[in-house]
Amino acid sequence: METISIKELTSQTDILEAFPVMKQLRTHLDLDMYLDLIMDAQENERYKLFALFKDDKIVAVTGFKPMITLYYGRFVWVCDLVTDQSMRSKGYGEKLLTFVHTWADQHHYQSVALSSGLQREDAHRFYEEKMNYEKVSFVFKTTLTKE
Repeated sequence: METISIKELTSQTDILEAFPVMKQLRTHLDLDMYLDLIMDAQENERYKLFALFKDDKIVAVTGFKPMITLYYGRFVWVCDLVTDQSMRSKGYGEKLLTFVHTWADQHHYQSVALSSGLQREDAHRFYEEKMNYEKVSFVFKTTLTKE
């Protein structure tokens, strides 16, 4: 019988253990940059990192931030959500995102929001069809260059 658990990752050891799964989503990060960004976000942005364990092995990871904006009000922004490639389509992403919903509700946030890359069509179907998310906006970005 499999054992499923969800745990917040706060220690450097735990955060590093999640890197192989997170790297599947954030392919541009190396280990040092990943660790630096997680630690900075946890300290300064209230970023929360949680992992779903199956039999003591990390199979899915999410990172999110509680936020307040005039558009969404009090909400949780899901920054990262990824299931290990070999473990997809087994319900682990759904369990982890449902955990985020529960966390948000218990901490008095009104909604959960996220963005997803335009090319991630399977993820879009998951959010819309399985998790009842609706498309409410486009996200735009510009990169600032140093001169």
